[in-house]
Amino acid sequence: MKPPEFCPCQSGQPYAICCQPYHNGQPIPHPLALMRARYSAFALNLPEFLMATTAPDNPGYRPDSRRWRQELRGYCRRTRFHGLTILKVEGGSKPDEGYVTFRARLISGGRDGSFTERSRFVRVDNRWLYHSGVLS
Repeated sequence: MKPPEFCPCQSGQPYAICCQPYHNGQPIPHPLALMRARYSAFALNLPEFLMATTAPDNPGYRPDSRRWRQELRGYCRRTRFHGLTILKVEGGSKPDEGYVTFRARLISGGRDGSFTERSRFVRVDNRWLYHSGVLS
């Protein structure tokens, strides 16, 4: 599959200079960049990136990576991602914690699955990871 010209995270930048470097292994500098890269990974069906950037103590983390990969691929295939709006970016109570509130617009299984979430990100061993989220 040919990568898109513009990044699915709707930064307005070309994918090649926005989220693609992170998908290819470049270190992620802050929670907002990880939020955008994860949204793009969902839109582009990149389960390995999603798995690698999920904290092991996240409620959705699966120790069975083969099954988890299949679940993510299935979700991405049946979902159309129509947009990401960043609503708020906040630091945490510690330097290794941050929050991003966003609105994701999507259709999943033919139904509107859009949602707003406040995501918590943590830095572990100098890598930012998605820890958890609260829907609003």
